[in-house]
Amino acid sequence: MKNLLALLALLGAVTLAAPSWAEDKAVAAPAATGTAPAAASAAAAPAAPANAAPVLVPNKGDNAWLMVSAALVILMSIPGLALFYGGLVRSKNMLSVLMQVFVTFSLISVLWVVYGYSVAFTEGGNFFGTLDKRFLNGMTVDSVAATFSKGVAISELAYVIFQGAFAAITCGLIVGAFAERAKFSAILAFMVLWFTFSYLPMAHMVWYWAGPDAYIDAAAGEVAGKTAGFLFQKGALDFAGGTVVHINAAVAGLIGAFMIGKRVGYGKESMAPHSLTFTMIGASLLWFGWFGFNAGSALEANGAAALAMVNTWVATACAAMSWMLAEWMIKGKPSMLGAASGAVAGLVAITPAAGFVGVKGAIIIGLLAGIICLWGVNGLKHLLGADDSLDVFGVHGVGGMLGAILTGIFCSPSWGGTGVYDYVANKVGDYDMAAQVISQLWGVGTTIVWSAVVSLVAYKIVDMVIGLRVPEEEEREGLDITSHGETAYHH
Repeated sequence: MKNLLALLALLGAVTLAAPSWAEDKAVAAPAATGTAPAAASAAAAPAAPANAAPVLVPNKGDNAWLMVSAALVILMSIPGLALFYGGLVRSKNMLSVLMQVFVTFSLISVLWVVYGYSVAFTEGGNFFGTLDKRFLNGMTVDSVAATFSKGVAISELAYVIFQGAFAAITCGLIVGAFAERAKFSAILAFMVLWFTFSYLPMAHMVWYWAGPDAYIDAAAGEVAGKTAGFLFQKGALDFAGGTVVHINAAVAGLIGAFMIGKRVGYGKESMAPHSLTFTMIGASLLWFGWFGFNAGSALEANGAAALAMVNTWVATACAAMSWMLAEWMIKGKPSMLGAASGAVAGLVAITPAAGFVGVKGAIIIGLLAGIICLWGVNGLKHLLGADDSLDVFGVHGVGGMLGAILTGIFCSPSWGGTGVYDYVANKVGDYDMAAQVISQLWGVGTTIVWSAVVSLVAYKIVDMVIGLRVPEEEEREGLDITSHGETAYHH
C-alpha cells in the first residue's frame, strides 16, 4: 500500500505542474483533413430556421466506413483481446479470462445504450453530459452527429455503436491486471461503477465538443468552446483514446492489482503463458481491428483516416521490432511473447497520435514504445511491486502516457505533423509545441488522478459488499472449474 500511495502522489504531481494559463489555450482541431480529437459532439442536428442552410445528409461512404470500423473495434474485444489475454494465463484459468472479457463486453454494451452514450456525448457540464438521450431517446434514422469537417455529418446511430465499442474494450482491458484470482461477480460490479464514474466522464472531458459548424466566428467559437469537455478546453489532443482508453484502464488495473493482492505462489511457482499460439492470434486480431479503432476515429473516409491507418501500421511494426531486438540483446534470444507484446505497445502508443503525426513521428513513437514498454513490464513492474498479471500498466499505461506526450511534439508541422486546425480562421494555426505538451500533460495527469480515485473507491465498495478475491483453494484449483464449472480443454 505504501508503494501505491507513493505512486499516486508522484503521478498526481503531473497535473499540479501544469500552469493554469494552458486553460486559456484556443480550442482548435483540423477540419478538412479530419484530424481532430477522436469524437465530436454526437447531438442530433437541431431544427434549422427557414433561412438556414439545408439539413445535413450523411455521406454514405463515411457512414459505411464508420460502421465497418465499429465492427473492427468489436473484433478487437471478442475474440482479439480475449484470446490475447487467455493465452497468457495458465490453462486452468483460460476459460475464466475468456468469460470475463466476453461478459464485460456485453455488460458495457447494454449500459452504453441505457445511459452511457448520453452521459458522455450530450452537452452538460465540463465533466458529465446529461441523461437526455438515455435509451437513445429521441434518436431516429435521420439523426446526425458532427465530424471534423464543416458541413459534413454522419448518422448518429453509427456513431453510437462506434463509441460504444470503445467503452466496452476499455473495461475489458482492466481484466488482465488481476487475472487468475478475482471473483467474477466482483469484476462485473466493479465494471458498472468504474464505467459510470471514470470512463464516461473521461470520454466527455476529452471528446465532447459542439462540433466544427459551431465555430462561425470568434464570438461563436468562444461560446461553443465553453460547452466542451474539461480537457478539450485545455487543448489536449487524443485522436483515438490514449487517455480515455489506455491510461484510464491501466490505472484502474494497477489499483486493482494492489488491492486484490498477488497470486498464490507469485514469484515462487511458474506462471508462464499456457498458449503463446493464442496470444499471437489475439495480438494479430488486435492489430487488424486497431485500424478501425484509429482510422475510424477520423469519422470520415478521407485522407485523415488513411494517415491514421498508415501510422497505425508502421508504428506497430516498429514497436514489435524494437521490443524483440532489445529483448534479444538482453536475454540472448528473441521471443514470440516479446514480439506480440511489442506490437500491442506500438498500437497503444500511436493511438493518441495517429491522425496528428506524420510517418516520421509514427516511426519514432513506435521504436520508443517497444523499448520503454519493455522496461515497463520488467523494471517498472518490479519497482512498483504489484502483481499486474498481464502487464496492463506496463504496456497500456506506460505506452499511453508516452504516446500522449509525444503527440504534443510530433503533431508539429516541423516534424511532419498536421498542426492544430483553427476552426474560426479555417486554417492550421501557428503551432506552439511547449503549450501543446503542457496540454498533453493536463490530459495525462487528469486521467491518472481521476481513474485512481474512482478505482480506489469502487474496489473498496465492491470488496465490502461482495469481496474481491476468490478463496485460496479455489484459486489453486483454477477459476475455470471453481467459478464457471467448465474447463477450456478436455485432454
